[in-house]
Amino acid sequence: GICCQSVVASDTFAWELVTEVLTEGAAIMSDGSSLMQGAEFQHILRILNTNVEGKRNVVFAMTKIGGIGRRFSDLICKKAEVDVNKRAGELTADEIEKIVAVIQNPRQFKIPLWFLNRQKDFKTGKYSQVFAQNIAASLRDDVERMKKIRAHRGLRHWWNVRVRGQHTCSTGRRRH
Repeated sequence: GICCQSVVASDTFAWELVTEVLTEGAAIMSDGSSLMQGAEFQHILRILNTNVEGKRNVVFAMTKIGGIGRRFSDLICKKAEVDVNKRAGELTADEIEKIVAVIQNPRQFKIPLWFLNRQKDFKTGKYSQVFAQNIAASLRDDVERMKKIRAHRGLRHWWNVRVRGQHTCSTGRRRH
């Protein structure tokens, strides 16, 4: 009888601890697991005019920003000395500033040229990383340049047919 009472007492004590922890600021995720978070946790961050989910891992959350993939995001976190196992909502303002600085000036942080997504720009001849809203503008400028010089790719864009060598005899008969 004494063993049963002590087990029940220890179970109730453990349950009180769990309920106390849950009421002090942990969020229950959609899959039922709890995510420990403090008062400074942000569910949505605004980085480079893009909404970033706070619940996701930093590396994967950064991929929501246009022009930043998984490998570049991982490299950014390492160069900015941010823990890659953190959630995006747990980042401090200083860490976010470091990440933005690395994204905007990748060459200053010794990121190699071959890692950048805009290599040898046609107008400037420089290597850079294009991100967020600049991606659409640079793509539009490139297509307009190809149309203007009457390049094969530009003409295919102009005619609204497949550009990259796909078969067109039996597929792609409806445009949309």
